[in-house]
Amino acid sequence: MQEEENLLIALQTDKDINSAFTKLVAAYKQRLYWHIRNMVKNHDDTDDILQNVFIKVYKNISKFKGDSKLYSWMYRIATNESITFLNQKARKYNISNEELQQQLIQNLEADVYFEGDEIQLKLQKAIALLPQKQQQVFNMKYFQELKYKEISEILETSEGALKASYHLASKKIEEFLKSN
Repeated sequence: MQEEENLLIALQTDKDINSAFTKLVAAYKQRLYWHIRNMVKNHDDTDDILQNVFIKVYKNISKFKGDSKLYSWMYRIATNESITFLNQKARKYNISNEELQQQLIQNLEADVYFEGDEIQLKLQKAIALLPQKQQQVFNMKYFQELKYKEISEILETSEGALKASYHLASKKIEEFLKSN
């Protein structure tokens, strides 16, 4: 992670910050995009949130203390921005988060950017039925293949709790797929 440290030094010392930030965006844009996309399901909303995430990172990089890895900090920002977006959208339409998740899945079927097949769509429907925390843990572990230690830093939750959440999520998804 020497490269991440060098990037962080460049970002925090204003030494060619624009070049360093361009490298940061190039290094993390795709991973953060899919992290956000797994939560909000919509390409355009994901792009908007991703842009907000990088704006927040740019504005707050000087406050980053290094208590966690840089990407963990950015994932936490992306997670919080996505949750805020979903909560605001649910409030705007005066529906519950669960109802919003169901709408997002229905819209996913018509999304030209969704490349999944019928099985992938079924999996997304199963994930949408999970409580928010289980959705997050499942998406990070299953789709992004993050280690529990990394997820623990991002969500600020113990590894044991994350393992339990992932196990419960997997069982619920398995049951949904068997019965649908």
